Amino acid sequence: MKIIMLGAPGAGKGTQAKQIAKKFSIPHISTGDIFRANIKENTELGKKAKEYMDQGMLVPDSLTLELIMDRFKNADCANGYVLDGFPRTIPQAEALTKALADNGEKIDFAINVEVPDESIVNRMSGRRACLSCGATYHIKYNAPAKENVCDTCSAELVLRDDDKPETVLKRLSVYHEQTQPLIDYYKNENVLREVDGTQDMNKVFDDILAILQ
Repeated sequence: MKIIMLGAPGAGKGTQAKQIAKKFSIPHISTGDIFRANIKENTELGKKAKEYMDQGMLVPDSLTLELIMDRFKNADCANGYVLDGFPRTIPQAEALTKALADNGEKIDFAINVEVPDESIVNRMSGRRACLSCGATYHIKYNAPAKENVCDTCSAELVLRDDDKPETVLKRLSVYHEQTQPLIDYYKNENVLREVDGTQDMNKVFDDILAILQ
């Protein structure tokens, strides 16, 4: 079962991807993890990716796709995978479709976790992070015992720049411009399925299971 997760930043697709991976014993694959693993293992592809990253440049689509297709060769992908964070654009999606087709394979489901922008801004601006131990909280859904103090190490909690409303809105505008067209792309491929991401996380997961089973 080959699955792609779609959804705006903060829609909760990463959380759902991990749960799907666990339920079906398939790997949760994110491009960030692939880059880190290849760089750590000092592979040829990892060295190429590092050259771009060290210069603060984006890794080109062709190299990213090469790294992903290489990852698919691993034994843990025999029964499928959940792809999270790729593709982000139509050219990436088309290149992935072609690369899979060359191997006689295709994506089975593209699951879009649908959450309105307003909900995402509220959700993300409520996040608080401990820069000391890495713990994360939410003032509404997962509040610390003492306001703005980490339960684990008692350090002060902060609102990260990434989670500030103005940053979130900027990220959402990039998402709508670049990634939203993927929804139409996968609809045309007849593999798109949509779930309401504003529900309780467990309900979202139940809805996804109903689609996959």
